Amino acid sequence: MTKLKLFLPKQHGAWAMLIIPFWLGAAASDVVWQHIPFFIGWLLLYLATYPMLFLFKKKNIPYYRKWTILYLIPALCFLTFPLVRTPSIIFFGLGMIPFFAVNAYFSSKKNDRALMNDVSAITCFGIAGLASSYLAHSTINGETWLVFLASVLFFLGSTFYVKTMVREKKNIRYKYISWIFHLLIPIIWLLLGKWIIAIAFVPSLVRSIYFYGRSLGMMKLGVYEIVNATLFFIIILIAIS
Repeated sequence: MTKLKLFLPKQHGAWAMLIIPFWLGAAASDVVWQHIPFFIGWLLLYLATYPMLFLFKKKNIPYYRKWTILYLIPALCFLTFPLVRTPSIIFFGLGMIPFFAVNAYFSSKKNDRALMNDVSAITCFGIAGLASSYLAHSTINGETWLVFLASVLFFLGSTFYVKTMVREKKNIRYKYISWIFHLLIPIIWLLLGKWIIAIAFVPSLVRSIYFYGRSLGMMKLGVYEIVNATLFFIIILIAIS
C-alpha cells in the first residue's frame, strides 16, 4: 500500500501567524469550546489555500486540485461549529476574500515573495484573530483591536527581518527599513501608554540589529523566530490579562 504523503506549506513562519493571532484573539474575549473546532477548521482552511494558490500558476492542476479538495472539505465541516454558534462570523471570512485575491494575483505572476503579498497574508491571519475574539460574544472589544494591530505589526516586522537575512541580505534599503521599523514600533506603543506591548517588540528590535549580517542557517533562523514569537505571545497575553 502506498503511503499518502501530506502536502504541507514550507513557510515555517506561517505556522506562527496561524496560531498566535487566533489564540490571542480568543484570549482577548472568552475561550469557548467552539474555539477548538474553529481552530482545526482554520488550520485546514489554511492548508487548503496553499495548494489552491498553486492552481493560479496553472501547472500540475490535477495534483493541486486534489489537495485543495482534501483539505477544504473537512475544513468546511469543522467551520460549521463556530458558524452555528455565531452565524454573523461569516462576514470575517468574506472580509478575507480581497486579501486572498491579492495572494492569488501574485501567485499567478509567480511573485510570491512580493512585500504586498506578505502584507495581504498577514492581514488575513489578523482577521482570523478578530473572528476568534468575536465568536464568544458577537462583539469586538478594545483589547481585540490591540491584539490585531500588535499581531500585524509583529509579523510585518518579521517579514522585513527575514528579507534582510535571506533574499535581501545585500539590500541596504531593506536593512534600514527593518531597523527603523523595529525601533519606531516600541516607541509608538510607549507614547500610547502601552508599555507592556512595547516590551513585546523589544526582542524583535534586538534580533533585527544583532543578527544582521550574520550567517545563520535556515534552521537556526527558524528556531530563533519561534523563540521570538513565543516571547511575543506570552507578553501580549500578560498585556491583555
